[in-house]
Amino acid sequence: MSGAGREGARAALLLAAGLGAAVVVVIAVVPPWTLLAEPAGGRSPVEPADVLPPDLLERAESFAAALRPASLVSIVLGLVVSAVLGLTPLGARLVRTVARPFGGGWVAQVLLGTAAVIVVGRLASLPVSAYAEVVRHRYGLSTRGWGLWLRDVAVSTAISAGITALALAGLLWLVRRAPRTWWAWASAVTAGFVVVGSFLYPVVIEPAFNRFEPLPAGELRTRLLDLAEENGTPVQDVLVSDASRRTTALNAYVSGFGSTRRVVLYDTTLEQLPEDAVASIVAHELGHVVHRDVLTGTLVGALGAGSAVALAGWLLSWTPLLRRAGARSPADPAVVPLVLLLLSVGGLLSTPVQNLVSRQVETRADLRALELTGDAGAFVTMQRQLAATNLSDPDPPGAWHWFFGSHPTSAQRIAFAQDWQRLEDAG
Repeated sequence: MSGAGREGARAALLLAAGLGAAVVVVIAVVPPWTLLAEPAGGRSPVEPADVLPPDLLERAESFAAALRPASLVSIVLGLVVSAVLGLTPLGARLVRTVARPFGGGWVAQVLLGTAAVIVVGRLASLPVSAYAEVVRHRYGLSTRGWGLWLRDVAVSTAISAGITALALAGLLWLVRRAPRTWWAWASAVTAGFVVVGSFLYPVVIEPAFNRFEPLPAGELRTRLLDLAEENGTPVQDVLVSDASRRTTALNAYVSGFGSTRRVVLYDTTLEQLPEDAVASIVAHELGHVVHRDVLTGTLVGALGAGSAVALAGWLLSWTPLLRRAGARSPADPAVVPLVLLLLSVGGLLSTPVQNLVSRQVETRADLRALELTGDAGAFVTMQRQLAATNLSDPDPPGAWHWFFGSHPTSAQRIAFAQDWQRLEDAG
C-alpha cells in the first residue's frame, strides 16, 4: 500500500471512530435510563406466572422453544453463505457470471451480482423460514396460505435486493470517482439514505404488503384522534390494516411524519381488544411520537451507517482481504459479496446494543401511555391480551432477551404499570 493509501486508511478509521463515538453519546444522552422513582415498599415483583394462565403460559413457552432454534439456524446459515461468497473467489465468480449475458459491465455486475448474492442467501434459509411458518400455523398465529407466504418472501427479497443493489452501485461509483476519499463521501450519502428511507418507508414499502382503510367514524375514532391531540402530535387519519390475511397477532402503530402521520390498527386488534385497551396501545405508540423516537432512531441509524461505511473503507484497504474475496480493488464489482458480509456481521454485532436502547425507549412509551390514559388497569389488560394472542413468552432466557429482546417482557411491563399506579396512589 502506498503512503497516500495508508493515510487514507487511517483517516477512514478515524472517521469511523468519530461517528461511532457520536452514536455512543446519543445512546447515553437521549434514551431514558431512569423513569420512575422507587415506590414505597420497593419495586413490584416481575411475575411471569401472573401474565398468563398456566395452560397458555405452557403454550407460549412451547411456541418460543420451537422457534428459537430456527432463528439461530437462520442466522448461522446467512452468515455461512455470506462468508463463503465474501471470503472466497466463489462470490466474485457469481457476480461476473450473472452479468455476462448482459454485457458484463461494472453496472450489470454490481446490480445483478448484489441481487444474486441476496437471493442465494435467501434460498439457503428458505427451508428454515418455511419450518418457522409451519410452527406459526401449528400454534394458530399465521393465517397465510403458502401462496401468500411465497409472495411475501418474493416481494421482501425483491425490495431488499433492489434497494441494496442501487446503494452498492452508488458506493462503487464513488469508489471509481474518488478512489482516495470515497469512504468519506459514501458515509455522508449512506447517512442521508437512511434518513430518506425512514421518511419513505410508510408511503412506499408498507402498501406493498397490506391494504389500509379508514376507521369508520365513531366513538373509538374520535377518542384516538383526541388522544393524539392531547399528546401534542395530531394525526391525519386512523387506518385499519388487513393484517388478518397473514396473522392472528395484535398490533398498532403510528406511521409517517407530519402530513403523512396516521394511526394504524391491525384489524385483529379491533376485533379482540376492548376500546380501553385499544386506546392504551395507541397511547403507547403516540408516546414514541411525542418523544421523537423514530427521529432519534433515524439519527442513530444514520450515524451508525456512516461509521460502518467508513470502517468498510478501512477494511477494504487491506489488499490480502481483497485478494481472498477475488477482487482486484475496492472499485472491482467482485467486492460486492465481501461488502454484504461486512454488513451482515456489523448488523449482528450491533443487535444487542440496539435492543438495549429499544427496551428503554419502549418503557418510556409505556409511561406516556399510562400518563395519557390514566388507566393502569386497561394497560395491564392490554399487555395480558397481547401476550395471550401473540403467544409472547413472559419469561425468556436471560441471554436470549439481552441479545434479541427489543421490548421489555410482558411481565416486566405489567410490573412497571403497577409501580406507576402505586406512585399515583401515593400522590
